[in-house]
Amino acid sequence: MRADLEFGSISQLVRASAERHAEREAVVEGRTRLSFAGLGARVADAAAACLADGVRPGDRVAVWAPNTLDWITAALGAVTAGAVLVPLNTRFKGAEAVQVLARTGARTLFVTGTFLGTSYVAALRRAAGEDLRLLPRLRRVVVLGEEAAPEGFRTWKEFLADGAGIPPAAVRERAGSIRPSDPSDILFTSGTTGEPKGAVVSHAQTLRAFGAWSELAGLREGDRYLIVNPFFHTFGYKAGILACLMRGATMVPQPVFDAATVLAHITAERISVLPGPPTLFQSLLDHPARPGHDLSSLRLVVTGAAAVPRTLIDRLRGELGVPEVLTAYGMSEATGVITMCRRDDPPEVAATTSGRALEDTEVTVVDADGRWLPPGEPGEILVRGYQVMSGYFEDPAATAEVLDDEGWLHTGDVGVLDVHGNLTVTDRIKDMLVVGGFNAYPAEIERLLCGHPGVAEAAVVGVPDARLGEVGRAFVVRSAEGAGLTEEQLIAWSRREMANYKVPREIRFVAALPRNAAGKVRKGVLREVAAE
Repeated sequence: MRADLEFGSISQLVRASAERHAEREAVVEGRTRLSFAGLGARVADAAAACLADGVRPGDRVAVWAPNTLDWITAALGAVTAGAVLVPLNTRFKGAEAVQVLARTGARTLFVTGTFLGTSYVAALRRAAGEDLRLLPRLRRVVVLGEEAAPEGFRTWKEFLADGAGIPPAAVRERAGSIRPSDPSDILFTSGTTGEPKGAVVSHAQTLRAFGAWSELAGLREGDRYLIVNPFFHTFGYKAGILACLMRGATMVPQPVFDAATVLAHITAERISVLPGPPTLFQSLLDHPARPGHDLSSLRLVVTGAAAVPRTLIDRLRGELGVPEVLTAYGMSEATGVITMCRRDDPPEVAATTSGRALEDTEVTVVDADGRWLPPGEPGEILVRGYQVMSGYFEDPAATAEVLDDEGWLHTGDVGVLDVHGNLTVTDRIKDMLVVGGFNAYPAEIERLLCGHPGVAEAAVVGVPDARLGEVGRAFVVRSAEGAGLTEEQLIAWSRREMANYKVPREIRFVAALPRNAAGKVRKGVLREVAAE
């Protein structure tokens, strides 16, 4: 049965998972091992505290914290109380967080105390004022964890205690009042190409999309799922927390990506499922400590990006022996998932495409005039289906720029469909280069560069050129085999492997590519470096 029809709302999913998988391990965090029944009870306590604090259906409740059990409990508790969840990027500075809180009119904020040496509470007070005067609609700030709270804020323990007087029946009544069509969350785009905007998505859209994702991925009861993708991102929250609730899989949240810690978790917890961006798997494969870890429990890897090197897919299957390596494509505006490989696809499909559209989802490619293009022709990717957002939160102008009158979402991504409907995402429209009149797509060039054994990662940006108008400049991370690789050698290799207009005119070797917390390369930073 479709997950949206089976559960109706995320709150009912939490309750159903607590009943179906009661004694099975739900969350592992350090020495804490919590069952699904235990998690359900904690979520109910958090929902009761939200009711006691005056949270009403439709209120926006934000969470600004890393991947922890407290994040899971606070977020699901707020959603169970009928609130609309607003996850905040943990890489935000105080002013960026305040901007999102103000734009959404959030009335409650759950915030971590200190993370990666930064006091998030202090950052919030610096940006919004000691009395939070720049956030007049923010009624409550709760500091997660065991840390103390400044005057006017509540500790997590105090907040939960406030809900002790709310009867369980009141929580069940509120949870039961949530309709499938009600908004469940506002997920802000990563902002790599402009100011972040909040995509509004409903309970039904979320449940249906990630019920389908879980089915296609083959996630099953008893799987042990290491969630490295940040919870503020669709990949971490919905393909992680919610998918595990649907299938009875154990969540092992990891707050910060560290290859050595991932290797240790896989070995100690017998991790079987590990989704993540390509850079995560590249780091694992190349880590010097990898041979000392038993990674044989891994059976499912799901990854996705504009450029997933073929060699990465081959290495995951060959060196790690992972039987199922799938690729997918999605975006916040389409509930995080649009296309996905099937488990019975030939290996080359996962290595060269992002799979086919989900059921009841249409994907097409159009030219600059909006005309549909045949297979093999690159153009803008358009999507229409149940998972397309209702719009950007309180931003009709921005919504009209991407959603047309016929319900098509204009993604701004460039892609190619093959005759079987498999989609290859080549780039963002704004990233496309015009080299001497030819369209060159950085993601395609990056994929080709990663075919060199000495290249681990590559990112290409455009720079002005007096003769050709624009040419590519590549930032390259050498692989272990490429320690002695030079710019001249790589350019000469490129001239043999790709059309002349695609060949980068300059190569800069770097230790690592700049990325945001969602794992996407920050092309804006590279453009600034190139301009300098």
